[in-house]
Amino acid sequence: MGELMVSRAGSVDPSKFADETFDLYSIPAFDSRQPKIIDGREIGSTKQVVCTGDVLLSKIVPHIRRSWVVGASRGRRLIASGEWIVFRDPRVEPAYLCHVVIGDPFHSQFMQTVSGVGGSLLRARPAHVAKIEIPLPPLAEQRRIAAILDQAETLRTQRRAAIAQLDSLGLAIFLEMFGDLELKAMRWPVECFQKTLAMPLHNGLSPSKSGKVVAKVLTLSAVTGAAFDATAWKESTFETTPPGQKAVDARDFLICRGNGNLNLVGRGKFPPASMANTTFPDTMIAARVDPSRVERGYLQFVWHSIFLRRQVESAARTTNGTFKVNQTMLEEMRIPLPPIELQRKFGRFNQSIERLRADHQAALSRLDELFASLQHRAFRGEL
Repeated sequence: MGELMVSRAGSVDPSKFADETFDLYSIPAFDSRQPKIIDGREIGSTKQVVCTGDVLLSKIVPHIRRSWVVGASRGRRLIASGEWIVFRDPRVEPAYLCHVVIGDPFHSQFMQTVSGVGGSLLRARPAHVAKIEIPLPPLAEQRRIAAILDQAETLRTQRRAAIAQLDSLGLAIFLEMFGDLELKAMRWPVECFQKTLAMPLHNGLSPSKSGKVVAKVLTLSAVTGAAFDATAWKESTFETTPPGQKAVDARDFLICRGNGNLNLVGRGKFPPASMANTTFPDTMIAARVDPSRVERGYLQFVWHSIFLRRQVESAARTTNGTFKVNQTMLEEMRIPLPPIELQRKFGRFNQSIERLRADHQAALSRLDELFASLQHRAFRGEL
């Protein structure tokens, strides 16, 4: 990689060109895949000068795979933040190199170049990245490989877009049926969550390092993602065989009790099916609601609304960097309760959307596996 790395890309202090407009390839702009169009007066530090076709690799928070090919000039100077490592060489097809540096074989070596204490302070060290070797077939072959991987990536992007559209559809139906959940305009009675429960809230079971009984236990990622993940479990040891009431039950809304990320604490999901041989952990709280008052699809949707998230995040307390909620806090959450028939109608709509979403997610998982396989074959010269 050192042979392809630009060691002296040149630099510019945009603040000295206050009235000039630049195309800035920044880390925050990466998600949109569009450089930020910005005047020099708004840029507070020196930037790298880059060229069309340069390949950028993020050295900050390196576990997030970020690589970007600098686009065509649109009449403005092209600059990039110093958090990018820049690669440029006539022997390299930019799209090919971009695929290489986000692929598993390269990334595993890339992560070994990292230094820092954690989080945003972690950075890859360019001097060590320079020592990584990559396959470099002839340009024509690079372009052929890049075209195949681009097509596979397009299919993955389309699936992600379809999932995002389904999420938007669910929100649109919810707003049409129930309106915006703001207290000023609330059309429905609001009750404390405790009054909707069929039985008291209860925590899961904590594993024991000295335990002798091995059993399956959920991990928090089972309930903190976009959908319940039944594969998110591990084997742990317990003092005795976990009791049946601590098993995953499809009737229980499982809530994340603590997390280092405030956005994840209090997140909850209903399991699509009971898991008699899997325990839920002490880091989750189970809520079994009265189905005559609250429909599960409605609860799961409203629980992640801004109205509820504000309450959860306001109530959460932090200890040693971990945000936590407890049973009392959750019992006091205010839940809008439309007529149960209206909730059930929404639940039926939402169930159909969730089935479609699951189909798209399964297809995306297969595409992810295919893409990884294509990458490995391509970089071994077997494609």
